[in-house]
Amino acid sequence: MVSRWYDVLGRVFRFAGPKTAAFTVEFIGTFFLVLTIGLNVTQGDKYTAPIAIGSILMVMIFMGGHISGAHYNPAVTFGVRLTGRDHISTLRAMCYLAMQLLAATSGAAAAYGITGKSFATLPGPGQGYTEVFFVEFLYTFALVSVMLNCATTRSQSMNSFFGLAIGFTVASGAYSVGSISGGAFNPAVAFGSTLVHGIASKGTFKYLWVYWIAELMGSLFAAIVFRITNDSEYRKQAAIAKVDHQSVNYREIPSTEEEI
Repeated sequence: MVSRWYDVLGRVFRFAGPKTAAFTVEFIGTFFLVLTIGLNVTQGDKYTAPIAIGSILMVMIFMGGHISGAHYNPAVTFGVRLTGRDHISTLRAMCYLAMQLLAATSGAAAAYGITGKSFATLPGPGQGYTEVFFVEFLYTFALVSVMLNCATTRSQSMNSFFGLAIGFTVASGAYSVGSISGGAFNPAVAFGSTLVHGIASKGTFKYLWVYWIAELMGSLFAAIVFRITNDSEYRKQAAIAKVDHQSVNYREIPSTEEEI
């Protein structure tokens, strides 16, 4: 009986695993990122919170980088998609976005369930839309730039420091501008925390748009700068595509796995 069930589960995992692995990892990584943010913020530990948040992001990136690319952030997914190079399709990017938003909401809800307190990404005392927009734009630009250059280029494909670089970018940003904007640099964090706070504590949604626009614009500018400063990436890709095209004599290569 046990052997039969093991065989059945094995068939299910062999069929579903390759198709769902990346989305599962995106959910797990984003969930633990937002959960860690929530547990630190609601307990008022503002001095060590950035280190905890940067550290959980770092280890989650090392955990899932080889499976999904470890985005855990719609701004990162947006930036990777904009740079092209066949890293991610539009449909797959949309699936990543859905998982990131669901995971962020779940992580914020879990933090509320554990502590009994909700949290939201909001401007600091005395800060307005302009200040929030500016710092979220700048540090999202920095985060996406680090991600693109450390984790998506051929020249850095064998490095072992990309998780550390990305985690410390978030920690540095949180220490620098957390008191101004809350230090999100991630539309999913802003969405999940604001949604749960709005439902659980009747918090406001009026600042949510500024985080999304600032962070996506930061990602857009990071993608533009990456394209300008990494021309070799695109020349290498064009050369590889030309070789591949010639080697198959214009015949299609049958695919054994459906790509999203």
